[in-house]
Amino acid sequence: MIEQSADVQAGVKLRYGMIGGGQGSFIGDVHRKSIALDGMAGIAAGCFSRSAENTLATGAALGISNERLYKTFEEMAEAEAKRSDKIDFVVIVTPNFAHYPAAKAFLSRGIPVVCDKPLCFEESEARELVDLAGKNNLLFCVTYTYTGNAAVKHARELIRKGEIGDIIYVNGEYPQEWLLSPAEKEGNKQAAWRTDPEMAGKSNCVGDIGTHIENMVSYITGLKIKSLCARLDRIGPGSRILDDNATIMLEYEGGAKGVYWSSQVASGYDNGLRVRIFGTKGSIEFKEEESNYLKVSIFGKPGTLLSRGRDPFYPHAQSYSRVPSGHPEGYFEALANIYKTYIKALIKQREGKALTPEDLDFPNAGDGLEGVRFVGKCVESSARGAVWVNY
Repeated sequence: MIEQSADVQAGVKLRYGMIGGGQGSFIGDVHRKSIALDGMAGIAAGCFSRSAENTLATGAALGISNERLYKTFEEMAEAEAKRSDKIDFVVIVTPNFAHYPAAKAFLSRGIPVVCDKPLCFEESEARELVDLAGKNNLLFCVTYTYTGNAAVKHARELIRKGEIGDIIYVNGEYPQEWLLSPAEKEGNKQAAWRTDPEMAGKSNCVGDIGTHIENMVSYITGLKIKSLCARLDRIGPGSRILDDNATIMLEYEGGAKGVYWSSQVASGYDNGLRVRIFGTKGSIEFKEEESNYLKVSIFGKPGTLLSRGRDPFYPHAQSYSRVPSGHPEGYFEALANIYKTYIKALIKQREGKALTPEDLDFPNAGDGLEGVRFVGKCVESSARGAVWVNY
């Protein structure tokens, strides 16, 4: 099937700013390229680093005038809010510790926010951001990238329509191997801040990749966690303060059960996010590293491997497919899909039009709050000896 998403409003281009993502950053460039994929927004301002020199150099490379390059995010939020050509939204791609104060600074001045995950350190902070966005009627996106895949959206529709029956069990895993060596002591900036509690928060592994499992399962199934039992381990070399491996058992409202495993010390694995959903009539399996495919097994029938671009997806999921079958879509396209939906919603809101559930099909501040709560409950359970804790 050769179908792809249609452009929404040709010629409409919003302005955005970025906090973090300076030279030497991995994720900032990923966000900029993903936004650029659909040409619906252009970067106009930034505070790219705590180093003013880095910010200036990054801004110059991106063609941003010096008057819109700022030393601090507080300065940027205040100055941009006063401009007649102010940014339409801000993207926060700093290490975790700056998410909350930066998001609050812009929300308080009426500027919509896109923030990388996890949203912040504490549940109270997350609730404050949710309330602030709601009070000011601002769209807030948290970039759980993998839910932007067309196959994930089709899986969600299959479950909503009862194709695999009532969900009885969930298995989610996310193994990586990159912290099997002491990368934080070998000049790896990503490892250095992610293993530092002052910058990463109370968890490394669960906060960094375990939250992707939580969000993916929540998005696909709609299940709500009732209680969990978590063991957070420090297996890698050296004396790490934060976890690099985690095993989590869960009970959901309604009776379904689940197990999540996330690890950064799993030799042989690059980015092995996989979610399997088992129901009374069948099962669904999605692998991030094979994100163009969705395995669907209906009890008593031959298993099916659906191919994005070849096999027909439900219309909403199909609208996120960009190129024909055999042309793989992956990480950039998934993040671009989230941004496309978010920017379209901003445009529609600006025009005074009512937003539909499909318009709002991007991870929001409430999803960010759930991720923060999940991290907190896992840390609490593990600290108390891997006991069951109510959600």
